[in-house]
Amino acid sequence: MISILRYGEIPDAEIFDRVTPQSTVSGAVAEILAEVRAGGDAALLSCAERFDGARPEPLEIGEKELDEAIAAVSPKFLEVLERAAENIRDFHRHQVRSSFVLNDRPGVVLGQKVLPIEKVGLMVPGGTAPLSSTVLMDAIPAKLAGCGTLVMMTPAGKTGRVHPSILAAAKVAGVDRIFQVGGAHAVAALAYGTESVPKVDKIVGPGGAFVSEAKRQVYGLVSIDMIAGPSEILVIADGGSDAKCVAADLLSQAEHDRMASAVLVTDSLALAKAVQAEVERQLETLPRRDIARESIDRQGKIILTPDLDTAVQVANRLAPEHLELCVDEPFAWLDRIRNAGSVFLGRHCPEALGDYFAGANHTLPTSGTARFSSPLSVDDFVKKSQFIYYTKDALAQVAEDIALFAREEQLEAHARSCLVRQEPEAPRTCDKSFL
Repeated sequence: MISILRYGEIPDAEIFDRVTPQSTVSGAVAEILAEVRAGGDAALLSCAERFDGARPEPLEIGEKELDEAIAAVSPKFLEVLERAAENIRDFHRHQVRSSFVLNDRPGVVLGQKVLPIEKVGLMVPGGTAPLSSTVLMDAIPAKLAGCGTLVMMTPAGKTGRVHPSILAAAKVAGVDRIFQVGGAHAVAALAYGTESVPKVDKIVGPGGAFVSEAKRQVYGLVSIDMIAGPSEILVIADGGSDAKCVAADLLSQAEHDRMASAVLVTDSLALAKAVQAEVERQLETLPRRDIARESIDRQGKIILTPDLDTAVQVANRLAPEHLELCVDEPFAWLDRIRNAGSVFLGRHCPEALGDYFAGANHTLPTSGTARFSSPLSVDDFVKKSQFIYYTKDALAQVAEDIALFAREEQLEAHARSCLVRQEPEAPRTCDKSFL
């Protein structure tokens, strides 16, 4: 049963310490990475057979399989996919950055170029749940950024086939290439390249412990989006909230993962007790109740605070992935939220709205990293280059300043590289010795 804890009457550690899984897979992951790096496609297929449960044939999915997937999903679901994709595009279009040029000083031009990352790998889970929404959330911002090639990795599983909804989402989002493998071996293929899988510049997308550890180990050779931990939801709710809705929202994250965290922070003891009972009632009817039960029993909390101001303080310290404000006038509280991946405002805005349809991204910082990191966005799929131009006269105006700065750092060659350009130029002569 989910526990009720009174803030201020128990040690802070019981509220703020997260139960995070210890990485016991680093050695195994390192072996998988090395195997695929050395063995290419053959090793990748062998790993898929061992870990995904089937040897994918073919390794890469073609247009025929994509068309079959589109035909296999219901027209209504395909319509919903298209509408969700358009919402995601509309939101992320506002994140697109422009290059700029500054030339407001005589003889000086400065600027910044915003350039798309050329090749991006997308990790899409397909094990316990076919996360077609992840395809849209990862691929659409990359497309808007102008990335050249999107390579998606998703496991076929024991059926030997990728779930049609994942392939349909890939078609809708404009994914360029799709391979039927997942896990750490898929990360290895993207990071090192194989005969079939192209080496990419960045890997994004969620996964289990093996995927997260693999991303950690290849970082530096390629870029990554984040190291995602277990999913989290924190609901701030006042006494006017509906216990059924709050309980349902907590369970929406608990069913993700046995390590997921579902937390209610409220100033109402009556609501706390009602939600506690409602969670138990709703758990019994969930298809994934075993997963949700373990999540609730291990990480679930109801934190009772004296007022909503304190509830917000608790939320900011926890810095959750998802934060719901189930209160009157939620916009009045929004500016007080300093640390959260995504904020859901009001009593009619369940976290699932953000997972699938509203348009904001659902790939979010977890494990308290919302204190310093951000949701996946178009920014994750671009890089920036700067450029500088000075005329001879413009450099002459600042050469002594630069030399003084360089010498303060004891870097004489830096100083001379500017001062030498202020010396009279030697006459240029034509060397005819080679004639």
